[in-house]
Amino acid sequence: MKVAKRSGAPLQQAAKRRKTASEKKGKDKAADRPVIPIPVADDDDDSNLSEQDLDLLENYGVGAGFLKSLDQDGIARSKKETARLHQVNKPIRQKADTDDLPSIHSDSEGDDESWSSGIDHDELSSPTHDVSDDSDAEMPIKQMGGQPVEADTAESEDEDEEKPSLPVTTWKRLEDVSTGARFGRASVVDVLTKGSRKTRIQQAKDQIAGICQDIVAEPEMSLGLLRRLHVFASETVTSPSHPEPIKNDPMIRKLAILSQLAVFIDIIPGYRIRALTDQEKSEKGLVGVYQNYLRILEAELKAQSELTDAALQCLCTLLKKATHFNFIVNVMGCIVGRLSKKSWNKSSELCIDAVIHVFRADLTGQPSLELVRLLNRMIKERRYNIHPNVLSCLPFLRLKTELSVRASDSKTDKPAPVKNGKRPTGAARRKIGDAPHVSKKNAKILKENKEIEREFREAEAEVDREQRMSTQTETLKLLFVLYFSILKATYPTPLLPCALEGISKFAHLVNIDFFKDLLQVLKKLIQEDDEDDDELISSTHRRLLCIITAFDLLSGQGEALNIDLTDFVSHLYTIIPPLSLASDIDRPIAEHGGGTSSLANKLFRALDIVFSPRSLGATAPSWRSAAFAKRLLGASLHWPPTLALRSLNFVDGLILKDEKLENLLFTEERSLDGVYRPDIDDPQLCNPFGTSFWELYALRDNHYDTNVREEAQKIVSRAQAGH
Repeated sequence: MKVAKRSGAPLQQAAKRRKTASEKKGKDKAADRPVIPIPVADDDDDSNLSEQDLDLLENYGVGAGFLKSLDQDGIARSKKETARLHQVNKPIRQKADTDDLPSIHSDSEGDDESWSSGIDHDELSSPTHDVSDDSDAEMPIKQMGGQPVEADTAESEDEDEEKPSLPVTTWKRLEDVSTGARFGRASVVDVLTKGSRKTRIQQAKDQIAGICQDIVAEPEMSLGLLRRLHVFASETVTSPSHPEPIKNDPMIRKLAILSQLAVFIDIIPGYRIRALTDQEKSEKGLVGVYQNYLRILEAELKAQSELTDAALQCLCTLLKKATHFNFIVNVMGCIVGRLSKKSWNKSSELCIDAVIHVFRADLTGQPSLELVRLLNRMIKERRYNIHPNVLSCLPFLRLKTELSVRASDSKTDKPAPVKNGKRPTGAARRKIGDAPHVSKKNAKILKENKEIEREFREAEAEVDREQRMSTQTETLKLLFVLYFSILKATYPTPLLPCALEGISKFAHLVNIDFFKDLLQVLKKLIQEDDEDDDELISSTHRRLLCIITAFDLLSGQGEALNIDLTDFVSHLYTIIPPLSLASDIDRPIAEHGGGTSSLANKLFRALDIVFSPRSLGATAPSWRSAAFAKRLLGASLHWPPTLALRSLNFVDGLILKDEKLENLLFTEERSLDGVYRPDIDDPQLCNPFGTSFWELYALRDNHYDTNVREEAQKIVSRAQAGH
């Protein structure tokens, strides 16, 4: 019996719990109902009222009669149902058509890209209120009894009392803030419709100057003035009072465009504006006006109008001054598009100077990465048919001094952390107890703190070293992809010398796995047949650059590789005789990365690299030094005095390094083994010790330049003193 009593109590409690749960569930369902019935009071409830309440109801009950006219359905409707009906009946906002970005080529019509800044376009567009033509009509008024009567026929029905009629309420057309007569200034339409052009320009100039002054004085409260200034830069102007478009004067547009540039440079914040909240109305308006301003600049740049130069100058200035701000990728696209032409003019110089400025001043590496990516895509789309000066900006990348690691050919991620002297090989799962348990509340707090710290870093413009290294490594990959694609092109392009100079400049950053392939490509470029090449200078310049690049590759981290560069030395030996008869060997040639150089400078740079102890690891062989000295002395007989002096100085250095070369200055007491073969283009097989340096005596005795004769005499005298 006791057992039965004990088992019955839990059953009753479970039943109560089930009942309570079901009741609670029923209550929740009642709250979700669309209509909650209003309880109706019975007539017997009046008996519960006191006499005082009945007297109060009898005296003032007429005033509570409005309660019977209330909407019973609306009162009985639940909150959930009210919200649902509100969403159903909510008007749909029509999204405005977004303008498109130009493609990489600003002069083309296709391949557009949309403007994007991470902010909803609807948030940027300001609401416009269209006033219909009937807004000028007088609104109806109500009489004392509440009956509406038209305003023009509204008269008092009781004419005997002769009371004055009520004032009539009318609605007037409101002028737009950006075009109307606001801020104590004449409307934009009135300024543009003046009689003489001189008056229009002068009034527009005065108003633009005043607007700019007010904006700079108080930027947060000058959104309307920004829009008004933007109207002066528009091609046509309309307003609610003048719906017909009025064509704007080009001079006024140019003044407004340049004025907007100065204003934006002044008021643009030092950070990129993210997706905005309700508390950031001024920044939202700034981004919207700035976006419309960029669209005007892009349209003028694309239309090739008289304002094209001014628009391009504004875009280049924005690229220099507002690199961190919104829509900077769009600005880069417009400028890179201008560089995609084969011709080269002042506008091209303006664009390339802006790009170089960004490369030099870039601290984070992100703007440089975007520019290199756009240049890479543009050059490939143009099939390398662009001006070589476009690549002159790439050596200004801050990679040679800041990027201290070699570019990886597989990934740019930072290495996994080392723990206990061992690096994990895979994504091992964290064991229980490796990290303390964090509750949901604490995890949320930690996440918020990290977000706050990130915003502080952005505000303080701190640069993450690891992020910058990763970005620069990605930039280096794109750079080498561009250079290698130019080298491996099916036909020689005008960009080949620039690519060779670029690889030579960044040779210490090339992955060692690519060295052998690169050297094979360089050998192929040197051995190409140049019978169809009319210019000796261009082909010789290309070969010299290939030789310099090959030795630069192996002068750094390539020293660990055992690669023979004898073929490149033989090609350099072959180049010297044709250059001895080149009349324009001193002609300046545009150099990759700015500045000018000449074929003679490239020749002696290659000679210095070939005979450098760092390149050879030791002193050059005697037969190689003697062969090059013999050919350089022979070329000095034909070169101008400046080159002859450089050649004599180089030969003097070879004689000082190798004593065997002094024997070639004398013919006494010397045994000859074989005959010198000047027609063989191999320094090892030409047998240079079978001859003498007779050219040095010819320069000393017969050259017309005094400096050359003195330098030759100094070399001979030193050799005779030590002989």
